[in-house]
Amino acid sequence: MNRRRRSGVIGLVLTMVMAWALAGCSGGGASTGAGGTADPKSTEPAPTTDTGSKTPRVAFVYIGPPGDGGWTFQHDEGRKQMEKELGIKADTVENVPESADAERVITELAQNHDIVFTTSFGYMDYTLNVAKKFPNVKFEHTAGYKTHANMSTYFGKNFEASYLSGIAAGKMTKKNLIGYVGAFPIPEVIYNINAFTLGIQSVNPDAKVQVVWTNTWYDPTTERQAAVSLLDKGADVLLAYQDSPATLQAAAERGAMAGGNDSDMSRFAPKAYLTNPIWNWGPYYTKTVKSVMDGTWKSQQYMGSMADGMVGLAPLGESVPDDVKKLVEDAKAKILSGELKVYQGPIKDAGGTVKVEAGKELPLSDILQMNWFVQGVEGTIPK
Repeated sequence: MNRRRRSGVIGLVLTMVMAWALAGCSGGGASTGAGGTADPKSTEPAPTTDTGSKTPRVAFVYIGPPGDGGWTFQHDEGRKQMEKELGIKADTVENVPESADAERVITELAQNHDIVFTTSFGYMDYTLNVAKKFPNVKFEHTAGYKTHANMSTYFGKNFEASYLSGIAAGKMTKKNLIGYVGAFPIPEVIYNINAFTLGIQSVNPDAKVQVVWTNTWYDPTTERQAAVSLLDKGADVLLAYQDSPATLQAAAERGAMAGGNDSDMSRFAPKAYLTNPIWNWGPYYTKTVKSVMDGTWKSQQYMGSMADGMVGLAPLGESVPDDVKKLVEDAKAKILSGELKVYQGPIKDAGGTVKVEAGKELPLSDILQMNWFVQGVEGTIPK
């Protein structure tokens, strides 16, 4: 599974922030920049609960700041939910690059924590290296495909929500030209563009999707420029697969509609907001930390979905009419029941070749390695 988060060319500005501590909270509850963690080499034993069971010391490694409004924001919201439900506090380290520095940070955290969540694809090998050195520590890596006896991976079928976003876009476009601001030409982004397009085609087969790549995850300036280029071509609905709301804001200024990625971005431009896939990491984080507490944790490759709540769809914007909202809700119900399969044939690629025959469903393993566009997408996939 060749998944994002992230590709090492991320245009984030790495900042150092002062460590802060929450007095009287178990597990530390500290947050730092990429420079390190709160007392990472401490050998003080973990606190215990009133029943005498060990309270796990939990840490998260973030690719960006929680204030990005997207990917890291959603992971941080999940952390907060876990803390509230289990009554513990976790440590966080922000703005950690996908480089050898990540391995240093993860190593420091492993010296003083029982479970470490590394929330970016580019941390995979570094997490695995550290996991092999600390067999008594549990590691959880977002979106990767490598596991170990003490290392799991977790992700979700966000393409299900992309399909629903496409239904909304297909009904809201008046020009039948929809723009997509893609992050990197990797399978995760490609299969979400395709699912979005399939959703559009299910209600508006005349609409086309034009793709522009930014090679960014969080670069508002670059992402805005890409959005404007699509608007200049006549697109009146946009979707973006980055963490910033730049595409949505650019669309709002031009009287178009748009959606973002990862979280509900309606607050940035309520009237112009369409919808977009969102993540809900809280239940998984709570369940996983609880399994460490009760001794049932085991290594796995977890793939969540809309059915289990890891993946969701942001509420449709205030400008989306009720009949379109009902159409989306009806399709969502079919996805949840299993009646509607996003990648069920017949499906052709952009060149007209049948990729999935009628009545057959594309295996998840093939979806996660997707390197082709479906018919209706205009654009290229750089090698």
